Amino acid sequence: MEYTIKTHTLFTDYDIYLFRSGKHIRLYEKLGSHLLELDGEEGCYFAVFAPAAKSVSVIGSFNGWVGDDHVLFPRWDNSGIWEGFITGIKKGDFYKYQIESTNRSLRFDKIDPYAFHFQTPPAHCSIVWDIDYTWKDKKWMDNRPKKNELNCPYSIYEVHLGSWRKHQDGNPFSYKLLAKELVTYVKEMGFTHVELMPVMEHPYDPSWGYQVTGYFAATSRFGTPQDLMELIEAFHNAGIGVIMDWVPAHFPSDGHALSYFDGSHVYEHPDTKKGYHPDWKSLIFNFERNEIRSFLLSSAFFWMEVFHADSLRVDAVASMLYLDYSRKEGEWDKNQYGGNEYLAAISFIKDFNEALYSNLKGIHTIAEESTSFAGVTHPIHSGGLGFGMKWMMGWMHDTLDYFKKPPIYRQFHQNNITFSIVYAFSENFILPFSHDEVVHGKASLIYKMPGDEWQKFANLRAMYGYMFTHPGGKLLFMGSEFAQTTEWNFKAELPWGLLQYDTHRGVQALVKDLNHLYTSEKAMYELQYDVRGFEWIDFSNHEASIIAYIRKSEDIDDDIVVLCNFNTTPHKAYRFGVPKKGKWKVLINTDDKKYGGSGFALSTEYETEQESCHGKVFSILADLPPLAVVILKNESA
Repeated sequence: MEYTIKTHTLFTDYDIYLFRSGKHIRLYEKLGSHLLELDGEEGCYFAVFAPAAKSVSVIGSFNGWVGDDHVLFPRWDNSGIWEGFITGIKKGDFYKYQIESTNRSLRFDKIDPYAFHFQTPPAHCSIVWDIDYTWKDKKWMDNRPKKNELNCPYSIYEVHLGSWRKHQDGNPFSYKLLAKELVTYVKEMGFTHVELMPVMEHPYDPSWGYQVTGYFAATSRFGTPQDLMELIEAFHNAGIGVIMDWVPAHFPSDGHALSYFDGSHVYEHPDTKKGYHPDWKSLIFNFERNEIRSFLLSSAFFWMEVFHADSLRVDAVASMLYLDYSRKEGEWDKNQYGGNEYLAAISFIKDFNEALYSNLKGIHTIAEESTSFAGVTHPIHSGGLGFGMKWMMGWMHDTLDYFKKPPIYRQFHQNNITFSIVYAFSENFILPFSHDEVVHGKASLIYKMPGDEWQKFANLRAMYGYMFTHPGGKLLFMGSEFAQTTEWNFKAELPWGLLQYDTHRGVQALVKDLNHLYTSEKAMYELQYDVRGFEWIDFSNHEASIIAYIRKSEDIDDDIVVLCNFNTTPHKAYRFGVPKKGKWKVLINTDDKKYGGSGFALSTEYETEQESCHGKVFSILADLPPLAVVILKNESA
């Protein structure tokens, strides 16, 4: 086979303009490797951004990795793009770019930043590939704008694909097998969405995918790009939305990848005060360089357009917002106005959200933002960042701190469990119990709970009852739904054997029923981001560690009353006010025997009495189990 290089371009002048202005959203159609036919010959077009290069060659399995045979042509417009068409290249061929720099004529062998496919790590060659796929999820995509609105249920199952299930030999399930097993499980459990921890190509397994090198490539650990598309399609056809973790905040310093790409700081900021992350020992993208803004915008669009992702969960947003994030005095410089905000990164975030929401229907962006930065989910035109939702990290920390305490001490910390309502409607919040809370010595959720075994499970069930009835979307990391006892280990599959025990099956059954409640009762989701959707009945009974509240929809007949007893003391004939006269049916009692509870005597239905309580005309005398959440609805309509 003869491999001849020819001049060719896929770029228009307008492409170059958008690229240079930081506004190009589909660079994956131009840069990278693209199989095509030119002058009757089949081959591959290559294009790479290497502005400090003296020369760029394509090396690979087709030319014995010789650097001088196939030298790309620099564009005439000083865009820094090198390109060319090589005949005879086929799908599946391995390749890299050999770059000779203008910096001391240094030579580097680099992966293609825009490649669609890579060798399975630790190997790291780029692979010539296509992203052709005939999608069969039209029904979902057509209905997505209605299914993905903020007034719809949003219950998320967070998954690390490599450790959800494994074969007996220790190898993880493939995308294709996950399309059967994982999709079926998520559907059965009643989750509305699945969140995939990063499936972009990454070299280091212990990073869990958060050290990305292939921003346009599905990791080959589980199959081909088309196999991942098949998995996403299977979720959609099961009525489940797909959230993909996306990491624009930083990238690893591996020599074969983006760092010091052409002997200059192409992707990372040249100033280490802005370009190096001290916590993760990684590099930070140069948000001040328009070509890199185009790179990141295009990556976001790639996963949403080409892979049909419904939402992007943006990792480590706080590290992007602040110049002094995780830095000591003297390790950062103030911005031009004397503040600590990283203005270039903030403007990129706004451009990112504006571009996605204005071009795609029914999508969301979700910020993992751990500070009190104002307006994260507010519209850009009113000064916000433009995200659709934000993780409610304050709620998560306060809730876990509260439930870690022995019940006898909770009376002194009632504010931990009630304070979140003060700010619950300031942003569009998701309540997360994520992977970060069950690693690095933090213990699994069940072993964060105090007391003996019975109390641990009762506390966990109560915490889930409180979580699912609190305003906002929900997120639960895999394994937590059946009370995994060990910390999460990315090297091993989840301990599914625990389901042989009644207590663990009980927690799993509760999560399933809570999902059903959340998705079937309008009061649980219709006004979850609206202050009208919540009303306190009682938040002041700290001596008994009892709180009660109402969840509301647009229709008063849909009101849900929630009664929480976070102490070990049960209560007979506990009186609390309700918003409406009639019969109130118990929908869920987390202390029910079917969930592994005590079976404390509790009626399934209560009739109101015309005796005022908690500012309500009508009230109920109900039995209140220990360490339990009881959820009721008026059945008189």
